[in-house]
Amino acid sequence: MRRRVSLPQQVLYQLILASVALFVLLPIWGMARLAFDETLKGAPVTFTVWPTKFSLEAFRKAWQTPLQALSFLGLLRNSLIVSGGAALSAVVLGASMAYAFARFRFPGRQAGLFALLLGTLLPQVALMTPLYVLLTRLGIRASLFGLMIVYMAFTTPFCVWNMRAAFQAIPEELEEAAFLEGAGRLTVFWKVTLPLALPAIAVAALLTFLVGYTEFAIGWLFIERGENATLAMAVSAIMRQTLPWSQLSALAILMSLPVVVIFIILRHYLMRGLLIGGMED
Repeated sequence: MRRRVSLPQQVLYQLILASVALFVLLPIWGMARLAFDETLKGAPVTFTVWPTKFSLEAFRKAWQTPLQALSFLGLLRNSLIVSGGAALSAVVLGASMAYAFARFRFPGRQAGLFALLLGTLLPQVALMTPLYVLLTRLGIRASLFGLMIVYMAFTTPFCVWNMRAAFQAIPEELEEAAFLEGAGRLTVFWKVTLPLALPAIAVAALLTFLVGYTEFAIGWLFIERGENATLAMAVSAIMRQTLPWSQLSALAILMSLPVVVIFIILRHYLMRGLLIGGMED
């Protein structure tokens, strides 16, 4: 039976929700306003609702040469290689590890889970020195492949814990029924367990992708050549220069579009994953 909400309570709830929405949307609107304002020559000093002089010049510059001689498409390619590769590697490795931790009992299982948990709690800066030395010895530190390994190392523990919970939520009776039909362990994992865990896998993949797509501080430590810079690194570089913030805002808007596209593609699995997580809680 649903509890009736009085009119004062409903008004209070609506005001709270409107305040939260305003707090979230106002910075986004401010960024959009800066991107279309041609009169902005540096950092903004006042807040206005509408651009003083509407123009698309900032988007043109952000598309052609946002960082030195690199175009937006070049930076986007680097970002997708690094973040997409890290997400794919972390999800593939994490799925196999998560399934093993969820279904099998073996010596060192608890110690391995604790080590992965510790990996999720450690700050990323704590892993920078060993990764820097290791990748330097391998000769791949300043490459996109090396940066992909760095982000994969940061995100794999989270993927394992997230997907382990999803595998544990799947009834073992479904797998046992497939075993009775003569299916092997790999077939059961690929055709029974993995499809049921796709919502959680999609959530882990998106969050892992965002880590590599938006991180820039560690990237500058490993990347030496400007041609290997990512979009997030370009945004941070613009902030340190004297370029107009309209170009910074335009680049940030262009940078967010691929994420929106990926979210639209995965929205079915993401919504299912969030709903399943809410019901489990």
